[in-house]
Amino acid sequence: MPRTARDVVFVDGVRTPFGKAGPKGLYAETRADDLVVRAIRELMRRNPSLPPERVDEVAIAATTQTGDQGLTIGRSAAVLAGLPKTVPGYAIDRMCAGAMTAVTTSGAGISFGSYDVVIAGGVEHMGRHPMGEGVDPNPRFLADKLVDPSALVMGTTAENLHDRFPQITKERADAYAVRSQEKVAAAYAAGRIQPDLVPTAIRSAEKGWGLATEDEPPRPGTTMESLAGLKTPFRVAGNVTAGNAAGLNDGATACLLAAEDVARELGLTPRMRLIDFSFAGVEPEVMGVGPVPATERLLARNALTMDDIGLVEINEAFAVQVLAFLEHFKIADNDPRVNPWGGAIALGHPLASSGVRLMNQLARLFEERTDVRYGLTTMCVGMGMGGTVLWENANWEGTE
Repeated sequence: MPRTARDVVFVDGVRTPFGKAGPKGLYAETRADDLVVRAIRELMRRNPSLPPERVDEVAIAATTQTGDQGLTIGRSAAVLAGLPKTVPGYAIDRMCAGAMTAVTTSGAGISFGSYDVVIAGGVEHMGRHPMGEGVDPNPRFLADKLVDPSALVMGTTAENLHDRFPQITKERADAYAVRSQEKVAAAYAAGRIQPDLVPTAIRSAEKGWGLATEDEPPRPGTTMESLAGLKTPFRVAGNVTAGNAAGLNDGATACLLAAEDVARELGLTPRMRLIDFSFAGVEPEVMGVGPVPATERLLARNALTMDDIGLVEINEAFAVQVLAFLEHFKIADNDPRVNPWGGAIALGHPLASSGVRLMNQLARLFEERTDVRYGLTTMCVGMGMGGTVLWENANWEGTE
């Protein structure tokens, strides 16, 4: 029989605090799969009206699918989290947009009627598995001149973006980075970030057992002066520094999606509706511009303009990448719609997990902003892609 598409809703989302990658970071001695398990267990704890056997799929993304991020991590994390063994799971990879793709793929399955309830998220332990670990790029990429060599180094692609948009200066990127740090500090002070954080057990040889309860990467008090003297590791006298880019981080995210009618049947409260999504490819050498065509397609398909979008959560892989997006859509650098509580330059960007962090933050913002109907989560993706998801506020108090 013909199937009718169903409304898909975002019910809840959580994440571990994000840590700095490396031997001194929060999660230096914590397994990646245990981070995902912690997030899944917390989702189930927060939603006691959801019978575990009603979860139809667990989709977990990881960019580097090896070691404790391998073994079909969606399935292995489901088993480790104590979900019934009848619940399947899988792994997914779209580099930085891994968790975003886990949401859009499983959400499409809900809309089609194949699932009622899914858990989707992502993890990246960049301390254990540095970006590119074990990768063997085909020599034809360079031999056949399919991409410029710079396409294989994300920081260099950000420098290329500065070249393409010379009006985006280092000073402008640094100013954006300072604002991101300030907004995260203000959001923390107001208690807005903490509700989605899952306290996570950690251990170190020096300090023994502990508990991670807040993000490690933020640098409160960052100033233009403190950023001005930082090294530009990707180009001599360049523009990209550790201060105006996201760091190397560890962390995991997970969210609960459901068909809207099923959510209400199970006593789950929808927070936002998944309206549509779009992924687009661009030149790998300037991968940071990827969100532009992805967003353009999405808005056009839904007969919307950027004026209809009340909130934008864009991943801050690099300040220049965000500024290129704002430049294209004629949005001011300090537009209050964009990352009101700060972004990855301060909070961190554990690659495949970040898409759901954006969604968590948008859902919280929607709860405060019942006057806003539509919001976007968008991000650039390595090897020349961008992804954007359009959401509708389930708490919107407007009229048709």
